[in-house]
Amino acid sequence: MKSAVETLNPTRVRLTVEVPFEELKASLDAAYKKINQQVTVKGFRKGKVPARVIDQRFGRGAVLEEAVNDALPKFYTDAVNEAEINPLGQPEVDITELKDGETLNFTAEVDVRPAIEIPDYSGIEVEVDAVEVSDEDVEESVEQLRTRFASTSPVERAAAEGDVVTVDLEAKVDGEVLADGVADGVQYTIGSGELLDGVDEAVTGLEAGGEATFTSQLKGGSAEGKDAEITVKVTQVAARELPEPDDEFAQMASEFDTLEELKADSRKRLEKMKQYDQATQAQERVLEKLLELVEVPIPEKLLEDEIRTRKHNLEHHQLGQMGLDLAKYLELQGKTEEEFDAETKEQAVKGIKTQFVLDELVSREKLNVSQEELTEHLMRRAASSGMSPDQFAQAVVEGGQVPMLVGEVARGKALAAVVEVAVVKDTKGEVVDMSDDEDEDEAAEAAEGESAEAAEGAEAEEPAAAATGDERKSEG
Repeated sequence: MKSAVETLNPTRVRLTVEVPFEELKASLDAAYKKINQQVTVKGFRKGKVPARVIDQRFGRGAVLEEAVNDALPKFYTDAVNEAEINPLGQPEVDITELKDGETLNFTAEVDVRPAIEIPDYSGIEVEVDAVEVSDEDVEESVEQLRTRFASTSPVERAAAEGDVVTVDLEAKVDGEVLADGVADGVQYTIGSGELLDGVDEAVTGLEAGGEATFTSQLKGGSAEGKDAEITVKVTQVAARELPEPDDEFAQMASEFDTLEELKADSRKRLEKMKQYDQATQAQERVLEKLLELVEVPIPEKLLEDEIRTRKHNLEHHQLGQMGLDLAKYLELQGKTEEEFDAETKEQAVKGIKTQFVLDELVSREKLNVSQEELTEHLMRRAASSGMSPDQFAQAVVEGGQVPMLVGEVARGKALAAVVEVAVVKDTKGEVVDMSDDEDEDEAAEAAEGESAEAAEGAEAEEPAAAATGDERKSEG
């Protein structure tokens, strides 16, 4: 087999391949065998029809077509390896010549990873927020903890902000009560914003037995998005009582004996959280500076696929889980479809560029991923997905996504290497040492712990994945 490669542009090549006919023999034999199993010819047992009879009855062309379709993937792969190119996605193959008994010629156009030159990046300088924890921050943290341990008791007075009211609700659209528009015994904290718009104003000032009517746009159900007439009846008003911030409270709400020990621990947690946020901010800003230094041609087809994938994931996964369609989402975001398309393209370009640059660094620096590093990354991804590590690992293996995870870890290590040599200063002008990351896991745990204290049972949001940039899934 002979092959040649022609560069069409920095991100696309054309392979021209010439295959001697004898190299098709194995595929021709397989084609005759396959057709033999599918046809019945009088006078011959099934599977025992001679090749010459198949040619006469069904045409040599059908056999050649079957053989070529079977052989092309291998010939293409051999040509790619010989040319030492990194293809992206599926090729566009065109058979230019097929002479029975003589030769098979074809071309294959495919997007490729562009050659990237990464200049010296040791001079990158970025500024990040300083790590500062005020007394007010600590007090707010303690206050959130007191709120978690608040108790309620019924009162005979008008409802006010912060009270927990028990209400019965009825929704009407066009004068008709909705089948799914009645709810009794709903508990609601006035001012929390967790119910319908307008309910706070309606119930404030009402005592048990009081009733009010207001208009609000429904957030879900059969009449989602429509304006409804809401009747709300208060059946109970309860005052929230927060525990006194003293040593007894500290012992009840934590493992500490005194309030001062609890506050000291809260300060330490907040400092770790801010250090984690600072490190994440440094990674994001260093990455931005690195991308500014490098010219990266973007394969047009790859970009189209990435934009399409991002839109699909948003519409059919993220928005679907929230009960929204794209039009409603854009309305809530205050964006036009043109603005949304422009933003999606910008994000897709950045995602592709990030992966290309970091992958080039991985290759240049010969960075490897250990089993321990991969396992730690898998554990973090499992936690953020809400799955157990075993479930997540099984899904990754079954979906053939192990190489993707390895790539994520390797790109994280590449960015960490760039951050380590960058000059990172905080807003006070102090140099931040980014070379020591031994406290990163502890900081992440502190962030998770603080989130749990602020809202017990709430689903934790995954920290920004600055180490890997936008995750890519459309690469072939």
